[in-house]
Amino acid sequence: MLRRLLQPFWVLLAIIFLIEAWLWDHLEPIVARIVAAIPLRSFKHWLAGRIETLSPALTLIVFVVPVVLLFPLKLIGMWLLMHQQWKFALATIVFGKIVGVGVTAFIFDVTRSKLLQMSWFAWLYEAVLALRRKAAALVDPIKQRIREIIRRNADGWSSRVLRVIMRFRRSVQQAR
Repeated sequence: MLRRLLQPFWVLLAIIFLIEAWLWDHLEPIVARIVAAIPLRSFKHWLAGRIETLSPALTLIVFVVPVVLLFPLKLIGMWLLMHQQWKFALATIVFGKIVGVGVTAFIFDVTRSKLLQMSWFAWLYEAVLALRRKAAALVDPIKQRIREIIRRNADGWSSRVLRVIMRFRRSVQQAR
């Protein structure tokens, strides 16, 4: 009974987790393009060289620094929400989320091998990947039902909009 009551909560949690994973997957190539376009590639090589000299524990500090540096941006977003500046708050929070995920992806790419040398971090990393697979398995049937509804109701205006979104999604995936 309790499991059935908690099912919507778990689905919502899985969707949020998958959105985070989707952002991570899609921002990593964008960050790579930005690194290629501006002189961040040399910074990345310099940072990788410095990280090679660090212990895994000190590398963890390098990985956590962007989270700490972006925290004030989240506070600003919350302050804007408290003062009912909805548009600015949303823009600040979304900007902070995108920059945070992008910078974290960049730093994680440089620090991954050192971080995975710590057994607890390797375990946590594998646990997150397993959780991601579990979340996808939970949400995939719902996504499939939505696709079936779109296909069955192909004459309605809303289904046309959803088909355009699906085409856009496919084109983005093919571009990667």
